[in-house]
Amino acid sequence: MSSSRDPQPSQDPAEQEPSQQGSVADSASLSPAERIVPTWSEPLAFHASRPLGGPLGRHAVIGRHWFWTPLRVVLLLATVTLVLGWFAKSPCLQTYVDGGGAVQLDWRDSRQYVAMCYSDTIPLYTAERLDKGAFPYATSWVDNEGQPNEQVRYMEYPVLTGLFQWFNAKLTAGWTALAGEGWVPKTMPVVVYFNFTALWLALAWLVTIWATVQLAGRRPWDAAIAALSLLVVVHVFTNFDALATAFAAAAMLAWARKKPVLAGLLLGLGAAAKLYPLFLLGPLLVLCLRAGRMGPWLRTTAATVAAWSAVNVPIMLLYPKGWWEFFRLNSERGVDPDTIYNALMYFTGWPGFDGPLLHGEAPVILNTVTGVLFALCCAGVAWMALSAPTRPRVAQLMFLVVAAFLLTNKVWSPQYSLWLVPLAVLALPRWRLLLAWMAVDALVWAPRMYFYLGESNKGLPADWFLGTVLVRDALVVLLCVLVIRDIYRPERDKVRYAGQDDPTGGVLDRAEDRFVLRRKRKLQEESVPDAVGAG
Repeated sequence: MSSSRDPQPSQDPAEQEPSQQGSVADSASLSPAERIVPTWSEPLAFHASRPLGGPLGRHAVIGRHWFWTPLRVVLLLATVTLVLGWFAKSPCLQTYVDGGGAVQLDWRDSRQYVAMCYSDTIPLYTAERLDKGAFPYATSWVDNEGQPNEQVRYMEYPVLTGLFQWFNAKLTAGWTALAGEGWVPKTMPVVVYFNFTALWLALAWLVTIWATVQLAGRRPWDAAIAALSLLVVVHVFTNFDALATAFAAAAMLAWARKKPVLAGLLLGLGAAAKLYPLFLLGPLLVLCLRAGRMGPWLRTTAATVAAWSAVNVPIMLLYPKGWWEFFRLNSERGVDPDTIYNALMYFTGWPGFDGPLLHGEAPVILNTVTGVLFALCCAGVAWMALSAPTRPRVAQLMFLVVAAFLLTNKVWSPQYSLWLVPLAVLALPRWRLLLAWMAVDALVWAPRMYFYLGESNKGLPADWFLGTVLVRDALVVLLCVLVIRDIYRPERDKVRYAGQDDPTGGVLDRAEDRFVLRRKRKLQEESVPDAVGAG
């Protein structure tokens, strides 16, 4: 309930009274007095609370409800968002009976683009021969048979994601068999396959949100930003990336709870599902180097390699061509439609780094340029981590590294933006800004779908789509700039101003510096006032 003397929201964290409490990695262990109240500190939460009775009063009793903890409320919000995400894809699950009496998926008249319900899950079920019961990486097929660009193909995803698809295909086959006996409702196998996949992806995203709440420390309500993200509505069922976000977030939580081996095992499994969790080792490396805590990092890295190898090596040895398909495709594919490179090519007429390529020819220069740009960004992040006056937080560096990869990479599939959601919440918990970025990023989907529809079919020209892509990229760059500002001006960092050092830091939390670049110059600058005073 609110009182007649409700506090007004602070526009700047410096206007709030700092807490003297230490940082806490597990929000469940916080007393009510230790939690940051969003209706006091966030203008958006302050105004959004008006229809519900206004902001929390200063004398309100907090934390007494037997069931509705911040974690459970945020998980409920995430569940509602996931339901909306399923309904957003549901138009692509509708069926019809064709002239021959067979039930078909109703993608007539480009329904998948007009209704903006497209999901890779649906076409991959047949394209990768999952409907035939084929085991990924052991089964091949021929694309464009009899044509000059004929090519032998295999499962194109990393091993854990490929096995995930195969597992769901087996569940679909079991459901179909039961439906034939009248035990369960009967529908097209691809619809059953999508629903099984969506169920596991929804659970994976709930794990992501659960870990984010725990990692938020004194600010558990910040995870509501991720729980209510429009990006989740649009993309959580577009592909399989929620698996990787769950492993990455759980690995961060294990690290925060000082369990480096478990963190490594989870990172290794995440990397076996999607490459990006491997990038999280880089920020941990430079921060552990600065703090002189290399032992935990080495254990985490060893466990990561072990877990990744346990998943990949058997497939690599048994089906080397199938296992290599993911790497071959990524080396040979050109510029993705959603990247800044494609936007520059379209708006300027630039032919690209490699110019026209033959079928199957790798864009060597593009691959080199994107690799060098990402390496330079990582070097810049490392220098920042080792030279900043205050040690950066783990989530800040992880966000910068993943954002740098997406901005410099030749591929930015729409669902990749989910990678940034939990990292952004932990690195830069500014509600209005993050929700604005997520809304714009999600809205890229609309001109993208209508661009694929084609102008001749009442679609949109590429200008709309690529213009929105540039706005999305500009917002991500802005987020990076603000994170860097918080690193160099930690008094502006809302997490640190709440009385914490690094809730995600684990052994790094409140650790002393052991190795800092340009330390001599810093010490000289600090000694100048003493010398002047002595004179």
